[in-house]
Amino acid sequence: PSATFADLDIDAWYTDSTDFVIANGLMNGIGDDKFDPNGTTSRAMIVTILWRLEGSPIVNYAMDFEDVDAEQWYTEAVRWAASEKIVEGYGNGKFGTNDAITREQMVTIMYRYAKYKGYDVSVGENTNILSYDDAFDVAEWAIPAMQWACGSGLITGRTESTLNPLDNATRVEIAAILHRIIEANK
Repeated sequence: PSATFADLDIDAWYTDSTDFVIANGLMNGIGDDKFDPNGTTSRAMIVTILWRLEGSPIVNYAMDFEDVDAEQWYTEAVRWAASEKIVEGYGNGKFGTNDAITREQMVTIMYRYAKYKGYDVSVGENTNILSYDDAFDVAEWAIPAMQWACGSGLITGRTESTLNPLDNATRVEIAAILHRIIEANK
């Protein structure tokens, strides 16, 4: 499936993961035969991907996010993710619908999704991320998730010594973590 996108390198590290997310309808291209491998993904997009993975369930839940418009392509996905405590938003009624998702936000959402699914997240309890030069850049609320993601091999640093928690997660990084979490829990 990756070969159908002009900007995906079928010999790259991410090809198995992009093949997986494309074949399973979890991620699509951005138009004009492009996947945008190094592009960003919004917070609304990541919850929509997980919502699709769960079969697009409809829930009866009153959202407190004033920046999630009714009747949008992402509305039901955010409603579902909030109802299952997969997302909590920024506070003050803000979800950040169109904000690019950071690497620490991505792993935190995936961590909460794994807990929602009943996956074993205990590997992170004893994982030391202090060997990364930027470990102290990880927000306190994201530490358990980052420990889990590193300890389980779902995420690696962009280099051997950096996690880059505040950087935006690329589309291929999201494809890779989705692929790894699903394969690890079959």
